[in-house]
Amino acid sequence: MSVTNLTMGQELPSTEDLESNMSMAIGKAMSSTEPLGKIGWFFYILNPKATTFQYEEEVPDYLNEAIPFFATFVILEWIICWAKGDAININVALNSQAHGLLMQVIKIAILGIEFVGYKWLYQYRVLELDWDSTFTWWFAAIIADFWLYWFHRLSHELNFIWAMHQTHHSSEDMNLATALRQHVFTDFFAAGFYPFVALLGVPLPALIVHKQFNTLFQFWVHTNLINKCGPLEWVFNTPSHHRVHHGSNKWCLDKNYGGVLIIWDRIFGTHQEELTDEPIVYGLVEQPQAFNIIWMQFFYFRLVFDKMSNMTTFGDKCRALFYGPGWVPGSPRLGDLSTLPDEWPQRPKYYPQLPLWLQGYIFMHSGVLLLVNHVVVENIKVFSYLTGFLFMAFLCITIGTISAMYDGWWWAPLVEAIRCAALAAYIAVFPFTNILFIDYSLLIYMSLSSVIWIAQSSNILRVTLASLKEKEL
Repeated sequence: MSVTNLTMGQELPSTEDLESNMSMAIGKAMSSTEPLGKIGWFFYILNPKATTFQYEEEVPDYLNEAIPFFATFVILEWIICWAKGDAININVALNSQAHGLLMQVIKIAILGIEFVGYKWLYQYRVLELDWDSTFTWWFAAIIADFWLYWFHRLSHELNFIWAMHQTHHSSEDMNLATALRQHVFTDFFAAGFYPFVALLGVPLPALIVHKQFNTLFQFWVHTNLINKCGPLEWVFNTPSHHRVHHGSNKWCLDKNYGGVLIIWDRIFGTHQEELTDEPIVYGLVEQPQAFNIIWMQFFYFRLVFDKMSNMTTFGDKCRALFYGPGWVPGSPRLGDLSTLPDEWPQRPKYYPQLPLWLQGYIFMHSGVLLLVNHVVVENIKVFSYLTGFLFMAFLCITIGTISAMYDGWWWAPLVEAIRCAALAAYIAVFPFTNILFIDYSLLIYMSLSSVIWIAQSSNILRVTLASLKEKEL
């Protein structure tokens, strides 16, 4: 019961209301600040009241807050695998991490755009759900997971969406870092599947919350360290289920699309148990031999375009775009799996061998990359449009250049020299982290890096010119 404030003409909250609001505030504070609470994010162990919001602006960036935990779990997995004698290729893991960082950079640039259609369609919802209801929270969780199952499945069954999703499957290793390997436009294309959720009356803040926690849950299932999870295997997605999903073996293809729940696969006939008598080979059926992240993000679009161009009829051109990646004229919609060999694919992994100093250099600059990304995320709202654009361009160039070094792309040293010099020049003029020691250290390190690559570029140019002169003679 409420009482009326006679001087202001407003109703004062009752004791029960105050206790309820205080409980919600404490729950949200605990969820946001306690490390153990944040670990629970990865297993969907959540307090609905602490993760319920009325306005989308109130929803925390759980994914960004979880970055330290991503890094900690990845390193912990490395240590455990090393202790067991199953070493993880750190270069592959760093490459996967940079894919995820690139997606976050682009996400900053298009922030909010993907929800414009949702907000419009929400006006025509068929259900009226209270934003602060526990039922709404659970309903949103289940519907979001159901939606993810179908978007994930269509990402494998529609060639033009597979052109993006193949990035996630391009790692030949299965570890926690693989979960970070995502395409830059995945969320943007996923927006086309929001109308179903909007029309059911799920408030946008609830969808944003559960999209994030669904993503966090899927992080821990990308590992070989956890075998079977007992009865949980019947209901939830687990590492065993997801290892099958990432396999390029014939029996693994187009299976186990579930995000949090595996029941959707059981219901719709896409479930496959992990076999113990055949090792799973991870990666794509036709594995590209490349590490360059920008190239890996977009190379398959060219393959789709070429496939469509080579079709002789308009119908087949459309099928090349909207049927499965394995489709060819005369085959079923998703292709004919019987044409693939039954035996498991045996192939060497693409592990470029780099000098030890270059591996160390890439490792160090991957750390600098994370620092720059953190500064950009923290300051993006106060940056001018030009400054924000330049920093996001810098992050994209950094990711592309560092990864191109693995493949020996000839232009990488020159671009790296310019990139390092540009950041050094910026730090020399403007405060970067506002921590004097870090700023000076970065200035010195980036300047030295620039000098090294200028010298390296000069050597490449000298050798190239000498080679051209020999050809002329």
